[in-house]
This record gives sequence, structure tokens and C-alpha cells, in this order.
Amino acid sequence: MNGAMNITALRPRFIRYLEPVAGFFVKCRITPNEISVLSLIAGIGCAFLFFEHQFLWGSFALLLSALLDLIDGSVARMTNTHTKFGAVFDWIVDKYVDALVLLGIGLGGTAIISQFVIVPPLTDFAIVAFAIIGSLMNTFIKPVVYAEIGYQEKVEGKINDPLEGVGFFGRPETFLVLILGGVTGFIWVSIIIIAICTNLSAIQRIIYLYKTLS
Repeated sequence: MNGAMNITALRPRFIRYLEPVAGFFVKCRITPNEISVLSLIAGIGCAFLFFEHQFLWGSFALLLSALLDLIDGSVARMTNTHTKFGAVFDWIVDKYVDALVLLGIGLGGTAIISQFVIVPPLTDFAIVAFAIIGSLMNTFIKPVVYAEIGYQEKVEGKINDPLEGVGFFGRPETFLVLILGGVTGFIWVSIIIIAICTNLSAIQRIIYLYKTLS
């Protein structure tokens, strides 16, 4: 494994603990794509709750969305129902959730910095926008590499990620920081951390690709 360790690299360990829950979905005949839809609904709910400044409940909704995102893959493995559409749909749902959750905070006008210092009116939303850009670009690098370099090998329905472990701040770290910020009431700190770290992580991945592909 190359680059810095991140939570994504520990994904298999988390999934093991969720297999009993995945088994419940299997017994209920709920498909992986339907679970992805539930994850999207939970993400939309989180965005609305964050918009309404209900950060504690929004954090629970975000945690539920993240857990469902892990469970859909487990259900696909347990039922041997991996499909190309399912893999693509999972990516799409993830990015909608990522963008909507952060957008909900921005549109809610959380006064990230202006409650402490005098700043221009749009500074708060600019920081949220920077966080959205970093979050999406940090992940967007992966499918670009898959398409341009030609990575196609799959493990349990997913492409064997050449960037696994590269980049110190990915989607799981973003969710963890948001949840902690929502629970503690310091959502403004979370947004600043995400805005900085996701973009730095994207740069880290770009540097890694430059060194390995040039």
C-alpha cells in the first residue's frame, strides 16, 4: 500500500461488524440498490436537518447514511448480486449525499466565522463551497484514474482501488468530522477542517499520481 493510511483502508474491518445487519436486509429481501436509495434519503434528511440547524439529529442521519452505504456492499456480496449499474449507482448516491449535506450547512447560514470576527457576508458560504469542491475533487480523482489509466480489475464487485490508502482525508474522515462537529455543536470547526483537509488530500493524491505515472 502506498501513501498515507486513512479510514477507507480500514473499511473491511468495519464491514465485518455490520454483517449481522446486512443479514437482516437479506432476510427482508431488500436489494443493494434499494439500500443505496435509503442511504440517499438519509443523506437528504441530514442536509435538511443541518439547514434547520438541527445539527445533533443531522449527525445521526448522516451516520445512518454512512452505515447504509457500507451495508449495501455487504448485501451484494452475501446475495451475489453485484451489477455494473449497482456499482455506478453507489458512486452517484455517495456524491449526491456529500454535496447535499455540505450545501445544507451553507444554505442554512451557520455563521461559521462571522460570530467571532467581522468578515464579508459571503465568507461563510465561500468556506462551505470550498469544502464541497475539495470533497468532490478528492473523490473525482479516482474515476478519472480508472478511465484514463485503464484500471478494471474488480474485487467483490468494486474496482481494486490504486489509490487505496493514498490521501490522508477522504469521505469517511469528512463524515467523522461532520458528525463530531454536529454532536458537539462546533459545526463551523468541522467545515473549516473539511475545506482545508479535503483539498490538501486531493493535492497529495495528485502528487502521488505525478510521481507514479510520469
